[in-house]
Amino acid sequence: MPPRVALTGGAGFIGGAVARALAARGDDVIALVRDPARPGRLTEIGVTLVQDDLSDVGRLTQAIDGADTVIHSAGSYRVGVPAGERDAMWDANVGTTMRVLDAAAAAGVPRIVYVSTVNVFGNTRGKVVDESYRRDLADGFLSWYDETKYRAHEIAEARIAAGAPIRVVMPSQVYGPRDHSTFGEQLALAHAGKLPYRALDDVGAGLVHVDDLADGIVAAMDRGVVGRAYVLSGPRTTLHDAIALAARLGGRKPPAFRLPTRLLRLMAPVGGLIGQPNLREVIASSAGVTYWATADRAKAELGWQAREIEAGFRDMFATA
Repeated sequence: MPPRVALTGGAGFIGGAVARALAARGDDVIALVRDPARPGRLTEIGVTLVQDDLSDVGRLTQAIDGADTVIHSAGSYRVGVPAGERDAMWDANVGTTMRVLDAAAAAGVPRIVYVSTVNVFGNTRGKVVDESYRRDLADGFLSWYDETKYRAHEIAEARIAAGAPIRVVMPSQVYGPRDHSTFGEQLALAHAGKLPYRALDDVGAGLVHVDDLADGIVAAMDRGVVGRAYVLSGPRTTLHDAIALAARLGGRKPPAFRLPTRLLRLMAPVGGLIGQPNLREVIASSAGVTYWATADRAKAELGWQAREIEAGFRDMFATA
């Protein structure tokens, strides 16, 4: 019998790629989704959809009973969250992690993969760090997303210390076809020659193609060591250089005008007028910040490799 894998977040950008990677090799994939009518492409590749909003441990336990592996990739990613939406993000990132791990323990699932993020490291200040790095919490958090994912990561580490069979993966900035994040939208606009200006383009991150990330998550499931974390980060760059590359691949020039960060800070109190009610958080998590980490452990232990950025961008724009 093929391995049975229960997957949260299968309707999302990352989870959908994981579902495709698992189905392609013949695994029996059960995707827990809020709305079974939404992820139609998953049913086309043989994924079984189970309606579940991850809010009830008892129902979750029944849904994943008999699974060989649980992959928890569900969550909420957004920077600049207004105060009124913080509780929802906390539950999406912290609450669901706690409930999924509780359900996996109750169902006796022998293998768990938790999808964390390199954001857990905070601002690396130009350094390239590895899984042993610990941020100084006295510096505070860069965003509400940053804090919620850090707290969820802490929960996974506590469960590992208590004996849970968890492997942790830590992706960097993800991109790829049908990426509707702010990052993906900026790249698409630059490629089309429609990006009006640049802002906060000194933020640094490793870029990982979503399909490479999915392969890394599957590799961690197959070959990862219980209790270990694996950074899945691709080549490092800045937003400035990523935009320039996207524009060049589209036969365009990147926007010449750069909105100064100092001006953005002055605009922060009225950010809502430009569609960004928490502009301060966007600036704090981007201006001069680097999210740089090495994937050397994943390369050595999982045999994982991320493609070069230009090759990834060409794929993204060819299949967008």
